[in-house]
Amino acid sequence: MAAAITKKKDIPEQVWMRCEACGETVFRKLVVERLNVCPECNHHYSISARTRIALLADEGTFVERHAELAPSDPLGFKDRKAYRDRLKENQGRTGLKEAAVCGTAAIEGMPVVLCVMDSRFIGGSMGSVVGEKVVRSVEDALEMSLPLIVVCASGGARMMEGVVSLMQMARTSAALARLDDAGELFISVLTDPTTGGVTASFAMLADVILAEPKARIGFAGPRVLKETIRADLPPGFQTSEFLLDRGFVDRVVPRSEMKNELARLIRYCSPNRKMPGAKAPEPRDDAP
Repeated sequence: MAAAITKKKDIPEQVWMRCEACGETVFRKLVVERLNVCPECNHHYSISARTRIALLADEGTFVERHAELAPSDPLGFKDRKAYRDRLKENQGRTGLKEAAVCGTAAIEGMPVVLCVMDSRFIGGSMGSVVGEKVVRSVEDALEMSLPLIVVCASGGARMMEGVVSLMQMARTSAALARLDDAGELFISVLTDPTTGGVTASFAMLADVILAEPKARIGFAGPRVLKETIRADLPPGFQTSEFLLDRGFVDRVVPRSEMKNELARLIRYCSPNRKMPGAKAPEPRDDAP
């Protein structure tokens, strides 16, 4: 009888969840209502590119561009499974052709070019198509004279594409140099994780660098660095707060405040932009 009294009832997984950061059992609906943020420790869960766009863009203003771009298998790569099979698996699971979605949108009425990465697609790694989408987003911003916002979520370069993937670091950096010469605004938003070749290229080249709380940001992983320098790493190493204290990030912004912060920056840096009520421009016929 006592055993029956003390026996815990099964907790339905659709109602409760255990936070992967703090280990607390939290009400799943509350996490969703807080934009996939833990109410106990403020851990920001990864979200899909489509969800991110819905949070940042004014309703009904996002117009996707370059959706036809799809990856190939230039090296005929195979590890535990063929790269082509891995691509098909990720495309079916995520509903995306690649790990980035880009287009035009409005944020509080102000038109922008928006490129958002999705860590669910092979870890958000940067292959030839992700690099191409970033470059084309830069070209769209130049062509339309619009601010560029890139939301980063990546494990770095995609090893399955070898040197073709590594080349995207140079291509995206060169494109952003042209954007800088033209005086257009570029804002990068670093989310968990932002690592490897993405960190070493376009993610850290923005005029303003924002980051979500406690996001992992760095080039090589902590274990590799510790073995390389043969020294213990400081607490909180490679988190957005750690980088903020050392000047690598301009501001750490909670997910619930990100849209307002982006709008504030656009107004401050581009005071002539159209204010609330403006629509994102339709792509021009001669746009790349």
